[in-house]
Amino acid sequence: MVLAAALLTRGLWADPAGRGLALNANDQALDEWFLAYATRAYRGDLHFVTGALNAPEGINVLGNASLVGLGVLFAPLTLAFGAPVTFAVVTGFNLAANGAGWYLLFARTAGLHRLAALVGGAFCGFAPGMVSQSNGHLHMTAAWLVPAIAWCVFSLAKGQRSARLGLLLGGLVVAQFFLGEEVLLLAAVTLTLFCLAFAATTRPIPRHVLPSLGIGLGVAAAVALVALVFPIWLQFRGPQSAHGGVFKPEFYSADLKSFAAISPLSLAGGDGAARLASGPAEYTAFFGAPVLIVVLGATLWMWRRPAVVACTVVSIVLCALALGPHVVVGHERTEQWAPYSLIAHVPIVEWALPTRFALAAVPLLGFVLASVVHAALTQTETLRLLAPVAVVAALVPLAPRPLPTAERAPVPKFFTEGYWRGCAPRDGTIVPVPLPDWNDPQAMRWAAATAVSFATPQGWFIGPYGDGGGSAVGVFPRPTSQLLHRVVANDSPPVLTDQDRIDLRRDAAYWHASCFVLADGQRGAAALKSTLDALLGPGERVADVWVWRARS
Repeated sequence: MVLAAALLTRGLWADPAGRGLALNANDQALDEWFLAYATRAYRGDLHFVTGALNAPEGINVLGNASLVGLGVLFAPLTLAFGAPVTFAVVTGFNLAANGAGWYLLFARTAGLHRLAALVGGAFCGFAPGMVSQSNGHLHMTAAWLVPAIAWCVFSLAKGQRSARLGLLLGGLVVAQFFLGEEVLLLAAVTLTLFCLAFAATTRPIPRHVLPSLGIGLGVAAAVALVALVFPIWLQFRGPQSAHGGVFKPEFYSADLKSFAAISPLSLAGGDGAARLASGPAEYTAFFGAPVLIVVLGATLWMWRRPAVVACTVVSIVLCALALGPHVVVGHERTEQWAPYSLIAHVPIVEWALPTRFALAAVPLLGFVLASVVHAALTQTETLRLLAPVAVVAALVPLAPRPLPTAERAPVPKFFTEGYWRGCAPRDGTIVPVPLPDWNDPQAMRWAAATAVSFATPQGWFIGPYGDGGGSAVGVFPRPTSQLLHRVVANDSPPVLTDQDRIDLRRDAAYWHASCFVLADGQRGAAALKSTLDALLGPGERVADVWVWRARS
């Protein structure tokens, strides 16, 4: 698992600071900022509402995919080697840990043959959806506590130490909340559906099951409620919180044809299938026709096994939910109603993307694949070779290619070597030129290189800037920010007016700006420098950037 994860992320290792994800550079910049921000916990300065981004109004950290748990866990690595190295490590670690976790559950809890468990665990860790989400969505791949959560639930169903397991389950739920809240939601939905489907196919239900589950889940709920009541309130009702989902479910829904398609990130995949998804980080439903055929055949063969049947049934339900409000076929939206419409406006659920329900089906399908290999190896002589070969043949086309990477602009030495301290005090505000936004957040990496020791205006985040305080990506740019972006777009300095100078003074005061910084190599750098020189006077050359002190 570790070797496979290392090979998958090898493009990042040549130069973590100078190379990044080719398919989702913006989310990587956001992830690196959050990983760096979490290191502030080690100096007792980690807050869930912070003005370090979108200064001075700040952001609600919990209202974003903020990687709090991962950031704190890997903070020593970040402090020692920087956020880019941590990003590369965590990208691979999540995949390997997911695969190892499901392998242990299949081998030890389900009692499957080790080879069968390895096949199932490898599929769970490196399925096309998981590899796709590795393009900048670390909060979605950080699902390695889910096998432990499932183990607790299954152990409770067997009547084992309900109170102690309840305490452990509650602690795991709290930990997963900070690792990835959307993963926790998907896990809860999937486990609930699985338990219901399993109960429906098992008669009679042992008498000890309900009392044990009731006590254990009650204890877990109490632990989680005590620990999470304030964070959840802060996320949905606290400062800079926003209501409603920011991403439209109609856009982030699975195409019906994508389930039988091969991901473009797989060995047998082609670029033509990319049109069946919203982007390269959302190839969640690309299971491939061979895997679907094997799963169907395995279910028919093992129809007397409640766990296998329950996994298949729940997988179908989850994939149906992944279709979103209306069925999309071949990138064409139809008027056909889909099940997600029933829950589209349920609080909390509305924050999740429909297509990611297909991601929750991955471990269920992994169990079915592992079960058919187990049955062939241990019970059926005639299928001892045929079934494993069929499973492997179905999985080989899905084997992932290394994540595509590309060169990216290095963080200026002005920040990496500490020159910024002569420009702004700790937690002061430095204004990148131009200001970062959802379309180009790369300047957020400057703060990340300093363990977020200064504040940045604007940025790529989710905040309450939509209609009526609803969710929106970023904040509406102030006049000076708009001016600088126009300069970049036109690649020429504008004719400045007195109003432009008044706006700059007001904006600098609003941001509490200590200085403006322009890096070498920035697109439109010459025009930007001329504009700032005209507004603030001649810039000062410091290391490899131009600096303009904000006038008081």
